Amino acid sequence: MIATQASTPPYALTTPTFRFRALAALAGRAALGGPREVALATYLVARLAHDCLPDNELSTRARMARSTAAKTWLSSVTLPAGVRTPLAKLAEATEGERATVAVAVTGVIAATAAYLDGPARSELEWLGRALAA
Repeated sequence: MIATQASTPPYALTTPTFRFRALAALAGRAALGGPREVALATYLVARLAHDCLPDNELSTRARMARSTAAKTWLSSVTLPAGVRTPLAKLAEATEGERATVAVAVTGVIAATAAYLDGPARSELEWLGRALAA
Protein backbone atom coordinates (compact mmCIF):
# COMPACT_ATOMS: atom_id res chain seq x y z
CA MET A 1 0.00 0.00 0.00
CA ILE A 2 1.32 3.47 -0.93
CA ALA A 3 1.15 6.16 1.71
CA THR A 4 -0.35 9.44 0.60
CA GLN A 5 1.09 12.72 1.75
CA ALA A 6 -0.98 15.52 3.16
CA SER A 7 -1.28 18.59 0.95
CA THR A 8 0.89 20.56 3.35
CA PRO A 9 3.52 19.28 5.76
CA PRO A 10 2.61 19.56 9.45
CA TYR A 11 5.31 22.19 10.01
CA ALA A 12 4.21 24.43 7.13
CA LEU A 13 2.92 27.89 7.85
CA THR A 14 -0.41 29.08 6.56
CA THR A 15 -0.34 31.50 3.66
CA PRO A 16 -0.50 35.02 5.06
CA THR A 17 -3.22 37.34 3.89
CA PHE A 18 -2.48 40.93 3.04
CA ARG A 19 -5.03 43.48 4.16
CA PHE A 20 -5.95 46.20 1.69
CA ARG A 21 -3.96 44.97 -1.29
CA ALA A 22 -5.48 47.53 -3.65
CA LEU A 23 -4.60 50.44 -1.38
CA ALA A 24 -1.04 49.21 -1.00
CA ALA A 25 -0.73 48.65 -4.76
CA LEU A 26 -2.06 52.14 -5.44
CA ALA A 27 0.50 53.63 -3.05
CA GLY A 28 3.23 51.70 -4.82
CA ARG A 29 2.40 52.99 -8.27
CA ALA A 30 1.21 56.51 -7.39
CA ALA A 31 3.40 59.46 -8.26
CA LEU A 32 5.62 60.81 -5.52
CA GLY A 33 4.04 63.55 -3.50
CA GLY A 34 0.35 64.10 -2.89
CA PRO A 35 -1.24 61.02 -4.48
CA ARG A 36 1.21 58.59 -2.89
CA GLU A 37 1.00 60.23 0.52
CA VAL A 38 -2.80 60.18 0.43
CA ALA A 39 -2.77 56.48 -0.49
CA LEU A 40 -0.26 55.64 2.26
CA ALA A 41 -2.13 57.65 4.87
CA THR A 42 -5.41 56.02 3.85
CA TYR A 43 -3.77 52.60 4.08
CA LEU A 44 -2.54 53.42 7.58
CA VAL A 45 -5.92 54.46 8.94
CA ALA A 46 -7.68 51.60 7.16
CA ARG A 47 -5.45 49.14 9.00
CA LEU A 48 -6.24 50.85 12.29
CA ALA A 49 -9.96 50.62 11.54
CA HIS A 50 -9.64 46.99 10.45
CA ASP A 51 -8.28 46.15 13.89
CA CYS A 52 -11.57 47.33 15.40
CA LEU A 53 -13.48 44.46 13.75
CA PRO A 54 -14.58 41.69 16.14
CA ASP A 55 -12.25 39.06 14.65
CA ASN A 56 -9.21 41.35 14.92
CA GLU A 57 -10.15 43.62 17.78
CA LEU A 58 -7.24 44.90 19.81
CA SER A 59 -7.50 46.08 23.38
CA THR A 60 -8.57 49.66 23.99
CA ARG A 61 -5.13 50.45 25.34
CA ALA A 62 -3.41 49.12 22.20
CA ARG A 63 -5.84 50.98 19.92
CA MET A 64 -5.21 54.23 21.82
CA ALA A 65 -1.43 53.85 21.50
CA ARG A 66 -1.69 53.09 17.79
CA SER A 67 -4.07 56.00 17.24
CA THR A 68 -1.71 58.42 18.95
CA ALA A 69 1.23 57.20 16.86
CA ALA A 70 -0.82 57.41 13.67
CA LYS A 71 -1.95 60.97 14.40
CA THR A 72 1.67 61.96 14.98
CA TRP A 73 2.70 60.42 11.67
CA LEU A 74 -0.24 62.01 9.84
CA SER A 75 0.78 65.43 11.15
CA SER A 76 4.25 64.99 9.65
CA VAL A 77 3.01 64.07 6.16
CA THR A 78 2.06 66.63 3.53
CA LEU A 79 -1.60 65.97 2.84
CA PRO A 80 -4.26 68.10 1.17
CA ALA A 81 -6.32 69.99 3.78
CA GLY A 82 -9.56 68.30 2.74
CA VAL A 83 -8.03 64.86 3.30
CA ARG A 84 -6.01 65.43 6.48
CA THR A 85 -8.96 66.06 8.80
CA PRO A 86 -11.04 62.96 7.87
CA LEU A 87 -7.95 60.75 8.13
CA ALA A 88 -7.11 62.16 11.57
CA LYS A 89 -10.73 61.74 12.67
CA LEU A 90 -10.66 58.09 11.62
CA ALA A 91 -7.40 57.51 13.49
CA GLU A 92 -8.94 59.07 16.58
CA ALA A 93 -12.23 57.19 16.16
CA THR A 94 -10.40 53.85 16.36
CA GLU A 95 -10.00 54.48 20.08
CA GLY A 96 -13.76 54.18 20.59
CA GLU A 97 -16.86 52.36 19.44
CA ARG A 98 -17.10 50.48 16.17
CA ALA A 99 -20.11 52.53 14.98
CA THR A 100 -18.07 55.72 15.30
CA VAL A 101 -15.27 54.13 13.30
CA ALA A 102 -17.75 53.14 10.55
CA VAL A 103 -18.95 56.75 10.26
CA ALA A 104 -15.35 57.99 10.10
CA VAL A 105 -14.56 55.47 7.33
CA THR A 106 -17.43 56.95 5.32
CA GLY A 107 -15.86 60.39 5.75
CA VAL A 108 -12.51 59.10 4.51
CA ILE A 109 -14.14 57.51 1.46
CA ALA A 110 -15.73 60.83 0.53
CA ALA A 111 -12.57 62.87 1.16
CA THR A 112 -10.23 60.57 -0.76
CA ALA A 113 -12.52 59.78 -3.72
CA ALA A 114 -10.44 61.88 -6.13
CA TYR A 115 -7.23 60.13 -5.09
CA LEU A 116 -8.25 56.47 -4.92
CA ASP A 117 -9.01 54.07 -7.74
CA GLY A 118 -12.03 51.76 -7.86
CA PRO A 119 -10.46 48.74 -6.14
CA ALA A 120 -9.06 50.86 -3.29
CA ARG A 121 -12.43 52.57 -2.76
CA SER A 122 -14.07 49.16 -2.83
CA GLU A 123 -11.84 47.97 0.01
CA LEU A 124 -12.79 51.00 2.09
CA GLU A 125 -16.48 50.51 1.33
CA TRP A 126 -16.20 46.88 2.45
CA LEU A 127 -14.49 48.03 5.65
CA GLY A 128 -17.23 50.56 6.35
CA ARG A 129 -19.96 47.93 5.87
CA ALA A 130 -18.12 45.42 8.06
CA LEU A 131 -17.73 47.97 10.84
CA ALA A 132 -21.38 49.06 10.62
CA ALA A 133 -22.67 45.47 10.79
